[in-house]
Amino acid sequence: MDSGNIAWLLTSASLVLLMTPGLAFFYGGMSRGKSVLNMMMMSFGAMAVVGVAWVLFGASITGGSDNAYFGNPFSDIGLQDLIATQDAASIISTGFGATFAIITVALISGSVADRMKFGAWLTFAGLWALLVYSPVAHWVWALDADGNAIGLLGGAGPIFEGGTGPNDLAGGTVVHINAGVAGLVLALLLGVRKGFGKEPMRPHSLPFVMLGAALLWFGWFGFNAGSAFAADGLAATAWVNTTAATAVAILGWLLVEKIRDGKATSLGAASGVVAGLVAITPACGAVDPLGALVIGFFAGVLSAIGVGLKYKFGYDDSLDVVGVHLVSGLWGTLAIGLLATESAAGAFGANGLFYGGGLSQLGAQALAAVITIVYSAIATLIIGLAIKYTIGLRVSEEVEVSGIDLAEHGETAYEEAK
Repeated sequence: MDSGNIAWLLTSASLVLLMTPGLAFFYGGMSRGKSVLNMMMMSFGAMAVVGVAWVLFGASITGGSDNAYFGNPFSDIGLQDLIATQDAASIISTGFGATFAIITVALISGSVADRMKFGAWLTFAGLWALLVYSPVAHWVWALDADGNAIGLLGGAGPIFEGGTGPNDLAGGTVVHINAGVAGLVLALLLGVRKGFGKEPMRPHSLPFVMLGAALLWFGWFGFNAGSAFAADGLAATAWVNTTAATAVAILGWLLVEKIRDGKATSLGAASGVVAGLVAITPACGAVDPLGALVIGFFAGVLSAIGVGLKYKFGYDDSLDVVGVHLVSGLWGTLAIGLLATESAAGAFGANGLFYGGGLSQLGAQALAAVITIVYSAIATLIIGLAIKYTIGLRVSEEVEVSGIDLAEHGETAYEEAK
């Protein structure tokens, strides 16, 4: 990297870090007034715990080229060897990875609003970052000395070597499918909130929600365009595709609302923003802007429908991690197999089905998604059960009813009017 590319990656890493406070506003606004601080603290807690875990072990697990499955967590404790090189490109690339780990863990918190102990959340965040996120990131993004993706799900890894490998520029599998599955497992372990499905649990601050969505959209340019690791044509393509997909996803979500409910809501618009961002994340370097529009529109439609699944199946995914991140993450990952085109800057792998590429790319995308789902579900379940039967996962019913903010943090977001 030259100094310009390093400067872009420094900027991108900062943008991605901003996404987690943005998520705190997004989730906090969607929460009830008595639990907004706890919801926001889960995002800030993820920044704290995962940031430390990444420096100590996470970066080493994610990196490394000694095997396809798991980097040696003790290969560079505290990143001492990395810093000693004074190689700016390698150092900031590792820092960029930390911001991805932080936001992925923070995303999961939306599924457990109002009812998870804060200490249990911090414990879960650290363990999940090291035992689930970091290995999956290694599978997708670990490189050998020649720049070949040698992880389990890499194009040069043991599954796809010699054939068509999956395409995932910025983390459809690593971030969104992974977090969506973990959110579902945690929601099932915790059980439903008191009154779920029987009483309204409306967002307490829609302006917070829209502010959070705006910050997420802004930070996401670093997330997607920064994943090019250079200020080049791939980054520019990712930027344009991120804009196009997100814009049309808002329209897709609002269309569903208007047809179904008769109203187009601000919550729907903000949720459409996130759905579009999620879906284009894996595909931002593989499709052209027309493909991005298709991906974004169906992301808005599918997630607007998907958020209602929790009422049909009875799981309490409080703030729609499953409906948005799992549904749109799966769609965006699979859509590469349909819409990928070699005309897009930096595209790799085969053309998608709609561009004459056959089924090979779609098959690779589907297999990568299935492997991620299975591993994330099993590993999250083990971590969750271990916490449940040691320190406990859920607050008492009394705390949940009175408000988790005061019980867990000794403060409330708003002073009651006197």
